[in-house]
Amino acid sequence: MIKNITIGQYFPGDTIIHKLDPRIKIMIIFLFIVSLFFINSFYPYIFVLLFVASSILLSKVPVKFIFKGLKPIMFIIIITFLINLFMTRGEILFELGPLDITKEGVFHATFMALRLVFLVMGTSLLTLTTSPIALTDGIERLLNPFRKIGVPAHELAMMMTIALRFIPTLLEETDKIMKAQMARGADFESGNVLNRAKSLVPLLVPLFVSAFRRADDLAMAMEARCYRGGENRTRMKQLKLTVRDFVSLSIMIVLMIGILLFRFW
Repeated sequence: MIKNITIGQYFPGDTIIHKLDPRIKIMIIFLFIVSLFFINSFYPYIFVLLFVASSILLSKVPVKFIFKGLKPIMFIIIITFLINLFMTRGEILFELGPLDITKEGVFHATFMALRLVFLVMGTSLLTLTTSPIALTDGIERLLNPFRKIGVPAHELAMMMTIALRFIPTLLEETDKIMKAQMARGADFESGNVLNRAKSLVPLLVPLFVSAFRRADDLAMAMEARCYRGGENRTRMKQLKLTVRDFVSLSIMIVLMIGILLFRFW
């Protein structure tokens, strides 16, 4: 399951999606997430599916790689589906002992499961097609207007990007520690919930130690290179908006307007 987590990983490419300005991609993902929470029927999901499918095709990211990112949260999706299926009152379709499956329950369960799937696929596509450096510059540029009220734009962007960058590294470290502990006789799968939680202690302790060591090494490396973030910091690549950026943002705005029309009219 650890290898299936794709958040924070970057898939190199030279496609239209990869070349989009990171500020535009962040704004598109933000509008995409907001739009998902305004959907209250299945018809808008058709347009969302077309939007996500076309984005994946244009980015040339393997579809298997996108769906692989859904495996770690499959448990959450199933739990959400079952809770909405059995806890929603309405017209009864089937009876399973004390539990009733209603027409409204089937609707809400499928509805919430689709929302989670599209939410993960959309956000994963952002990190898969945007390098950590470009993502840092994009977040910092978007937060720059808030510096007037004391928001540390550069520091926040750097922290978020480093956190995303180290997700694959920590997952790889977790896999190595888990295999090493299993070779020493550790069992992470058998037993009840309490025993499984106790068995994670030999995994979490060395993982935290390794994470703090990596953080200390990174801080020392940045200080040794005289890294100072701020207004006087220069960039090798300057962000410039192009026609394709405005077209992409316009498509997302049209999609959001269509979803709002379905919601209110």
